[in-house]
Amino acid sequence: MTHNQSALTTLIGEVLADPDLAHSDVFRRMLQAGLQDLIDAEATVKIGAARYERTPERTTRRNGTRPKTLATPAGEVDLQIPKLREGSFFPSLLSPRRRVDKALYAVICQAWIDGVSTRKVDQLVRALGNDTGISRSTVSRICGEIDEAVQEFLSRRIDHTWFPYLFLDATYLDVRHRGRVVSQALVVATGVSGEGRREILGMALGDAETTDFWTEFLRSLRDRGLKVATDADPLGVALVTSDAHAGIKAAVKAILPGSGWQRRVHFARNVTQKLGSARSKPVNAMISTIFAQTTPEAVIAQYHQVTDSLRGSFPEITAMLEAAEPDLTGFAPLPREHWQKVWSNNPIERLNREIKRRADVVQIFPDRDSVTRLIGAVLQEQHEEWSYGERRYFSDISMRKLVHTLHEHTEPARPELYLTA
Repeated sequence: MTHNQSALTTLIGEVLADPDLAHSDVFRRMLQAGLQDLIDAEATVKIGAARYERTPERTTRRNGTRPKTLATPAGEVDLQIPKLREGSFFPSLLSPRRRVDKALYAVICQAWIDGVSTRKVDQLVRALGNDTGISRSTVSRICGEIDEAVQEFLSRRIDHTWFPYLFLDATYLDVRHRGRVVSQALVVATGVSGEGRREILGMALGDAETTDFWTEFLRSLRDRGLKVATDADPLGVALVTSDAHAGIKAAVKAILPGSGWQRRVHFARNVTQKLGSARSKPVNAMISTIFAQTTPEAVIAQYHQVTDSLRGSFPEITAMLEAAEPDLTGFAPLPREHWQKVWSNNPIERLNREIKRRADVVQIFPDRDSVTRLIGAVLQEQHEEWSYGERRYFSDISMRKLVHTLHEHTEPARPELYLTA
């Protein structure tokens, strides 16, 4: 077959040469060939060049393929999904949603087979018409396909660009481990790239959010190519947004030197826990005025004003504000267009809701691998939606402002303000 000859053209030639091929299997093969041609054509558009072609528009190169079996009314068809040297590719005609649904189906079936399922899972299995028996080999095959794709996604290199913003969060899932149900911490890292796009960078599962666990997770991101900011080259992780977990702060300091740490919403919760719901409302309202300012100088001035005004009536809150100033104002040196998105937990919370929505169907995962299988598929789907969507998280203009800002602040004047480091 020549480089430019399509799979469908080749198949038609075979049928014409040997009419005996024109039986029931030919329809499956024609569908397979047609789908493969469409996949290759979409990859060509994304790359900017056909296979073995050199063009000025080419943005990356092919790096082999990964197999994918697709169930169709004509039978299963075997397809080859092109892999890229930089970035990722998944054809739009193969809905990413199917991957998550298949992962969910596999985890449910595995829980049912292993006899560790909940009543809700038993009901789902019966609703799927599988109460009379599920083939272990079928479930094993499905799991193998998903695991390969998920592991490739979670272990991919992330040095194709730099990530100024990193969002970290953890949620807890019930998993059967060594014969009993235990709560496991699922940690997820998302980032905003230098091109202003969001990406899923990684996930990990552990017993608890210890400093060692967070340190190992962040080190794995660095090993995969996450760039660290330095005085000589500040285009690395500039700001980390997360909750106020001591393990995260210590791990960020150790593994991501030169980056800052930002929180906001969780501080308001801490104030509410300290004062109670009724007394905390006016205090949190006053604190929120800090984030209504429009310049870095105004943010710092308002912060000090609010702190001083609370000193007489709420000395414990004043002490909290004084200690948390670098944590709550880490956003101030950044471009104004970025403020609301980097101090907010909304991106993290939305992703967590999707994770919980899928996890609630399973309720108790049969093992740790099944967590990686299902949640990894959810994260891969979200990553592809972000990567291939037309909408960017930050505009090109605002990202250029960020680059200029980071280069302006390379003198380590006040390390506690992070971005000045």
